[in-house]
Amino acid sequence: MWDDAFPSFLIGLREGLEAGLVVSILVATLVRSDQKSRLPQVWTGVLAAIGLSLSFGAVLTFTAHSLSATAQEAFGGTLSVIAVAFVTAMVFWMRRNARNLAGELKDKVGAALAVGSGMLVATSFLAVGREGLETALFIWTTAQTAGESTGPLIGAAVGLVLATVLCWALYRRVLKINLTRFFTWTGAGLIVIAAGVLGYGMRDLQEGGVLPGIHAFAVDISSSIDANSWYATLVQGVFNLTTQMTWLQVVAYVVYLAVVMTLFLRGVRAPKPVPAAEPTPEGAAQSKDAKEAKQAEPVPAGGGVGRPRPRWVVPVAVVAVPAVVAGAVIAAGNGKPAAAATVTVSPTACGKGFTTPQPGQQTFQMHNTGKDTSEVYLIDPGSNAVFGEVEGLAPGTTRALTATIGKGTYAWRCVPTGGKAVTSASVTVTGGGTVKAVLPLAAADLDAPLAAYKAYVNAGLTTLVTETDRLQADVKGGNLAAAKADWLTAHLQYASLGAAYGTFSEFDAKINGRADGLPDGVNDPDFTGFHRLEYGLWHGESAKSLTSVAVQLSADVAGLRKAFPSQDFDPTDLPLRTHEILENTLQFELTGDTDEGSGTNLATAQANLAGTRELLSVLRPLITERSPALIGTVDADIARLSALLDAQHKGAAWTPVEQLDPTARAAVNGATGQLLEDLAPIPDLLEIRKSA
Repeated sequence: MWDDAFPSFLIGLREGLEAGLVVSILVATLVRSDQKSRLPQVWTGVLAAIGLSLSFGAVLTFTAHSLSATAQEAFGGTLSVIAVAFVTAMVFWMRRNARNLAGELKDKVGAALAVGSGMLVATSFLAVGREGLETALFIWTTAQTAGESTGPLIGAAVGLVLATVLCWALYRRVLKINLTRFFTWTGAGLIVIAAGVLGYGMRDLQEGGVLPGIHAFAVDISSSIDANSWYATLVQGVFNLTTQMTWLQVVAYVVYLAVVMTLFLRGVRAPKPVPAAEPTPEGAAQSKDAKEAKQAEPVPAGGGVGRPRPRWVVPVAVVAVPAVVAGAVIAAGNGKPAAAATVTVSPTACGKGFTTPQPGQQTFQMHNTGKDTSEVYLIDPGSNAVFGEVEGLAPGTTRALTATIGKGTYAWRCVPTGGKAVTSASVTVTGGGTVKAVLPLAAADLDAPLAAYKAYVNAGLTTLVTETDRLQADVKGGNLAAAKADWLTAHLQYASLGAAYGTFSEFDAKINGRADGLPDGVNDPDFTGFHRLEYGLWHGESAKSLTSVAVQLSADVAGLRKAFPSQDFDPTDLPLRTHEILENTLQFELTGDTDEGSGTNLATAQANLAGTRELLSVLRPLITERSPALIGTVDADIARLSALLDAQHKGAAWTPVEQLDPTARAAVNGATGQLLEDLAPIPDLLEIRKSA
């Protein structure tokens, strides 16, 4: 959200300061010419401008909502281009006029005072209204590109408040600002932001079918950079640069930035300007125009001869009129989002009400008229690929399903609980681009990977029994040095079986439980297994006192080895564990939280990584079929993290986590975080869907 706020903050600050300077000069001139009674005329113009700007923003918002998805893209793209044109003109105008702004405005104010109240209202209205309309348009386009309005609105509000404070400080002469330098620096920043808005506007026009080239990508790094990562979101929010950009976007961005920035900076190299004069405070010497204005007879607030009208009439009218007009425009355009199509879900009428949709994002209201809870899928009937889904749609209920529609064939598949899947008639969409869909996964598709992984765990447990028996013999024989080495070997073997932890049931707590949460901590009798033995070995406990711990550990491992073949292993755990193993690693191992004295958390992290790699190997064919680029990205991430961990391994010794230098620790944590981001889509890719 905050990355989306910065562009609006900058426009709010600039436009607010520009309008505020006009108002502060108007107020200062009236005060020093002893015409405070005419201040309401200034504020009336300001209120009218604010009302007009808010009404304009409402018209933009509700007019866009009433359009179809394709028309919304075209509308948003067109207004983005218009906003860029306005901002560019404003930047160059202010660069040209900032040095003499105050003097020119004072001349215009003096002329307005001489003419009468109507001109004074008009002067403040036009000054604030122009900036307000530009601000409303730019914020609207920024909100469209951001996909949310909270950040842009907060940014604009903060910018306007800051501009108001600066104008007050200039008026009271408690602050001096080199306006030329201020508008130069902010102008350069706005040119960069406007280039991004222009590029995004081009993409909207392409998606709206106005411009060609929607699938001609000049930049496509979406397979190696997560578009939802914090750094990608930050760059997109501030500069509107995304992981996928078409040739038209890139050309528009580069050409605009190169040409406009060059012209702007060339103008900046002009001779050094004279600092702009700030508004004169109350009690300063009067200018010639102010003196002439003072001689003009002010128009009574009542408006002339006869019964005076109340003071509130004009302010209320100038605010109400644009609001009423905006309401009429919105009402004429219906002012509501385009109605979503209602699609029937039942074993006998699946997809009733479905007609050929328009390309772009569409929302369908799925209404279950059957007697059973149902799963609903929008699919490609040729491949069964899923574009959208609603799970657990109860009888008599309606839920929205939102999907992006592109060129291709679409149908609905309704799967009632305990019943057979029913597929609707298909429709073909000829416009729009190609939309990625998820190839469904049937429960049977996980049978082979599950069998392969269970064989891996069985073999690993057999090895673990041998290693814990050796560890037990070391402790019984009093050879604690050998016990330390064999403890690490056995513990790493267990850590490499991470995907099966949920299946190990109560055995995991006995074999690898922690002291956290136990009443007596490390001295609690329920603290057993590898970590209890680790605590004793590295805290000087005798072999005699540790013998019972080693014997119990060996017995528990043997019990697990015997029980595992008959235990339930939920096949849906496999895709989930690709992410969860390393989530635990990041939370416990890489914080040193599970270290009971051995300092081998990084070795355990490497074993967890090996377990993740083994899990991915059995799922690789399914992942590759659904996302060919993803598995390559994950492999590269694993290799990078493995190398970072190996660098902390010297012979039999591992660097304890707390002894890592800050750079190395940040690198390990960063590589783990990146791997987790790239693993995150796998559970969704390999979710079992009844549409298959």
